[in-house]
Amino acid sequence: MPDHVHFFASPCGEEGKSLSQFMESWKRWTQREIRQRGIVSFRWQKEFFDHLLRSDESYGGKWDYVRENPVRERLVTSPDEWPFQGEVYPLEW
Repeated sequence: MPDHVHFFASPCGEEGKSLSQFMESWKRWTQREIRQRGIVSFRWQKEFFDHLLRSDESYGGKWDYVRENPVRERLVTSPDEWPFQGEVYPLEW
């Protein structure tokens, strides 16, 4: 989507960063990359919204919701047409 990003992530154990730490690092890195590519005024909003998935069913439902976002915004007619779908890796629980 042009104005937001969705992440699906799972914890990586005791040695992993907290979600807040991860988001802060990711935003800093991506903001620098985006600015270097010519959008020099780009800035992420400070906050983020997280949602805890509690079952395989909710994972599938949320994944479908994310895939349908560009269709709902009338940017494409099918989710498969959206060129910025990213990569899908299985989440280990």
